[in-house]
Formats: sequence, C-alpha cells, structure tokens
Amino acid sequence: MKKHLSVFFVMFFFLFACSAQAGDRIKFGVLAKNGPAKALKKWSATGEYLTTKLGKTVEIVPLDFDKVNPAIEANEVDFFLINSSMFVTAKVKFGATAIATMINSRQGQALDSFGGVIITPTYNDSINSLADVKGKTFMAVKKSSFGGWQMAYKTIKDAGIDPFTDFAKVEFGGKHDNVVFAVQNETVEAGTVRTDTLERMAANGDIAMEDFKTINKQSQADFPFVYSTTLYPEWPLAKTAATSDALAGEIVAALKQIKKEDPEAKKAKIIGWADPLDYAPVEELQKALAVGAFAR
Repeated sequence: MKKHLSVFFVMFFFLFACSAQAGDRIKFGVLAKNGPAKALKKWSATGEYLTTKLGKTVEIVPLDFDKVNPAIEANEVDFFLINSSMFVTAKVKFGATAIATMINSRQGQALDSFGGVIITPTYNDSINSLADVKGKTFMAVKKSSFGGWQMAYKTIKDAGIDPFTDFAKVEFGGKHDNVVFAVQNETVEAGTVRTDTLERMAANGDIAMEDFKTINKQSQADFPFVYSTTLYPEWPLAKTAATSDALAGEIVAALKQIKKEDPEAKKAKIIGWADPLDYAPVEELQKALAVGAFAR
C-alpha cells in the first residue's frame, strides 16, 4: 500500500511541476506576413522584455496566414498580434478580445491606421484608374490579407467592379514583397499591398518609388504613405477566450511602459501601444465582402 502511495505522490508532484512549468510559459503569436525569420527578428526583443517584466517565459510564435485561426481555436497561443480583419474573425468565431492596438512608427510619425495601395508600373499608360484594370492581370498577397487584399477588394467592389469576373486573372503572391516584384517584373499588370510596403522596400534599396504608379490615389495630411483605399485601425493585440483577464492586464501594463526610444520599440519599428481602437469598420468590411467571419 505504501509503495502504491509513493508512486501516486511521485506522479502527482511530477504532473504538478509540469503544469507549473506550462503556466510559466506564455505563447505570443504574431502574424508572419513576411515570413517567420523576419517576424522573429522584429518581435523577439519584445518577448525578452515581457519575459523580464512578468517573470514568465514569453515565447514569440510566428504564424503564417493559414495557421492563425487553427492556432487560436486550439489555444496554441495565449495572445496574438494579427491583422485587423483576422482579429474580427477570431472575435466572432472564437471569442477573442482586443487588449491593445499597435502604434506604428513610420517616417518619424506615430500611426494607428493603415491602408492598401494599388499599383502598376509607372510606364503602363493603359492603367490610370480602377476601371482600367478590367481585363488585366492582378496580384494580391493572400485572401486573408487585410491590407494586402481585402481593403483593395472593397475599394474595387465599391467602384462597381468584380475583380473575379472583370479582371483577366486574380492571383496571390503569398508575401507583400512578392507582389511588388511581380508588378515590377511585369508578371502581372497591377497589384496591391499594404501601405508602407513600397516605402520600406525603397528604403532598403530593393525598388525605386518612381517606378510605380498609384491607382485611385488618396491623400490625408497626417498620413505619410501612398494609398488607394479607406484607412482602417492598426493591428490589435488580442487574447484568446481561455486567457485570463489578469494575465492580459499584466501584459498590457508592461507593453504600455515601452517608449519609442527603447530597443523593443526600435526592433519592432513601433512607437508603442495604446488602448484598443474600434474595429467595427473592419467588421463592416467583412460583412460587405462576405469574408472572414461572414464568409458564405
């Protein structure tokens, strides 16, 4: 009997120890829109900072577009930073809650919104408006990409154009940079990516801004990038339904202490974090396009 009790207590304490270890590890998912290596390079410093602040290991988990929903549904992550449309899907389908909004740092400005830019080569005189893209080939990032497809899709649809019937072909390049290079190399005649993609690639020496023409160009005094669509709130940081409010509060409190001059902010190219913005306009876009949580 004593032998059986000893075995029981050994097993109990082993399971308890494993459980405690699991409880000390927080999984922080991030959408790897340009691949996992770049996502880790960008967000690892934030993970290390949170680990120090919380006294628990915070692991950055890069998520491809197609892995986001399964990871959230299966509670494989505790928190996740994804595009605004993906968040609405996670909110409606899985009970996720936004706990903060990322404030981007671009060209010395703090930006809490972003958009999509529709481009064609500058020398392409046959495309000067959305209507001119009819009968032409077009590339976007992914069907689930908010700035790299859905924003442009809404803009095109609002102009009375159905890209799937009115364009010669719609294809998806998987990454924003791939779309830009496809347009540059004339693999397709036009394409769309999220705002700041062109400027980032130009700053890195990958492209020249003057080689691209913006279709349906919009303008706003305090927005520094070329864009073609409505502007929507920046990416939210959200928690899964299974993650406690107390832990979420700890994460938010720590993140809000990050200043723009801190290494965590510089690595991530952000100003910092703010209270979550209103994502109702994103939900309305999903309903209008019948995508995401409202796909038919």
